[in-house]
Amino acid sequence: MTGLVPADRAALSDLPVEVAPRLLGGVLRVSVGGEAVAVRITEVEAYHGQGTGPAADPGSHARMGRTARNATMWGEPGHLYVYLSHGIHSCVNVVSGPEGVAGGILLRAGEVIEGADAAHARRPAARTARDLARGPGRLGDAVGLRHPIHDGIDAVTGVERAGAVARLHLPATPLRRIATGPRVGVAGVAGTAAFPWRFWIPDDPTVSVFRWGRGAQEAAGS
Repeated sequence: MTGLVPADRAALSDLPVEVAPRLLGGVLRVSVGGEAVAVRITEVEAYHGQGTGPAADPGSHARMGRTARNATMWGEPGHLYVYLSHGIHSCVNVVSGPEGVAGGILLRAGEVIEGADAAHARRPAARTARDLARGPGRLGDAVGLRHPIHDGIDAVTGVERAGAVARLHLPATPLRRIATGPRVGVAGVAGTAAFPWRFWIPDDPTVSVFRWGRGAQEAAGS
């Protein structure tokens, strides 16, 4: 992949808020059942767990500590934390930070650059190519990763898990032009400018439309 390098543990060992913008322009390639889909990452969000970084993150799945659900977030960087959203969609996060410190970077949106036919088959409701992986649930559906069977898959070594192989590649040179702001749909103060932990490629058509989470707009105005 031109201009990209395979991700390694060291590249993902900093806190999520530091690593997240470095993922932009990178590529996650997933092969499931012999069908490969690659997504160029255009939008991400950082989440810190309990005790991670200088400020507590009330929007994180790991804000209260380690549980069976968020256990992958506490593992070594480069694994993928795949969780179920609204009981339907499997969302994909890249684990980052030192092992034993919880952190995840939600892949919010991307552009399908390989395997469009397979992505369309998994996302028949998508009206345009732009919509195939526009939003975290759509991205998870498009690449074919599923909770719980693929939770914890290693995107650094590419070891197979439940019939899937995932590999993450990062830009050799981080993008210079990056936008940042509040996270999308996150409740309360965690979804305000107090946590400008959403990063995206400006003017990219696959990036999500911002929406306030429950109580976030009120918290922002207080």
